[in-house]
Amino acid sequence: MTYQSTSKVMSSNTKPVANLGEDQILSCYIPADITQNSLREMFVSWEKTDLGLVYRYQNGAPALDDQALEFKGRVQVFPDAVVAGNASLLLRSVRNSDKGEYTCSIRSSVGQGKVHIQLRTAVFSAPTLKFSNNMLTSEASRWSPKPEVTWLNQTGNVQNASTSFTELPSGVYSVLSTLRSAQVSETYSCRIETSLVVALTEATITGTGVLRRTIFTFSVASTLLVSFYLNLVISFLCMFYVV
Repeated sequence: MTYQSTSKVMSSNTKPVANLGEDQILSCYIPADITQNSLREMFVSWEKTDLGLVYRYQNGAPALDDQALEFKGRVQVFPDAVVAGNASLLLRSVRNSDKGEYTCSIRSSVGQGKVHIQLRTAVFSAPTLKFSNNMLTSEASRWSPKPEVTWLNQTGNVQNASTSFTELPSGVYSVLSTLRSAQVSETYSCRIETSLVVALTEATITGTGVLRRTIFTFSVASTLLVSFYLNLVISFLCMFYVV
């Protein structure tokens, strides 16, 4: 089969940040306006610059004879998505050694092309918040590298707070930060950040607990996005009651 040449293989995020120990999707696809219908003769190859083959899919099945040992049993594409032009890769239980440059190559009945993805790794978690005796406490179980913590009131003014870190044997830090003289019905923001990840938690103190939401943002995201990539929003309007 003769393949047309096209550079329209894309990724929704060419510089993702993966949370160590969790799964990560590496995005790679042919836009829907090109694919339109199911593709024929779909060939997908994922490679990592320093290790070689990560995953290959051809003739409707995986072809992994020369797959790098580091990825055996840890990666896959989704066949139903592949025939529609989506060759995104699922990487399970991300390790620090997984960071680096990946290349996704696609050949299909509508053309061929490739995209490069720079995977970065970090450790981050959303904090839990509690309010008692006019003190608002934020506690996060795992961050690395060691983050900075800033509290703001609802007008954006920095608030004085006490923050402590506990380094675990793995080199990961737990975070405990306390804002004193917090007031019921007020809204505060707790910002935990490293050079790669920012967790911004907005907390409103109610008569019975803390209403909060956390949004993660990541630095230097794909230029396909306006400013930074919102990977997930967790704990939206979750209530934590004072014990």
